[in-house]
Amino acid sequence: MKIREYNDADCQAVSQLFYDTVHAINAKDYTTEQLFAWAKDEAQLQNRRADLLKQYALIAEIDGEIAGVASIDKSGCLDFLYVHKDFQRQKIATALCNELEKGFFLIKTYASVTAKPFFEKRGYKVIKEQEVERLNVKLKNYEMIKTTPN
Repeated sequence: MKIREYNDADCQAVSQLFYDTVHAINAKDYTTEQLFAWAKDEAQLQNRRADLLKQYALIAEIDGEIAGVASIDKSGCLDFLYVHKDFQRQKIATALCNELEKGFFLIKTYASVTAKPFFEKRGYKVIKEQEVERLNVKLKNYEMIKTTPN
């Protein structure tokens, strides 16, 4: 696995990864209506293109294929963490988080129901359960924080 910085040329592949991952991996915890509100089509991530370019964003590649994407902003908010549906359980999310968390004492994220156990294993604690609204559909997630010895 190779970890490298995200660049704008990755946007199309990352958009497809985002859509496929949400609809395949999160389907066990969210309804079809919620999945389409979260990721209605592959182009939806285009709206977040500027965020990925502003943040410290990383790509995990396996044999030249994008297997994961993650980002953190300057305040220590881990914004993106998606692993391709065909590359689950290969420590990709762990490798991405290990890199992104470096240099931060306090890290915050908004974890999906699906991602919550992963973050708990990494030492994140739930601050609050909340509902966010996307396209007039409510989705449950968790505000979580972690302090590190950095």
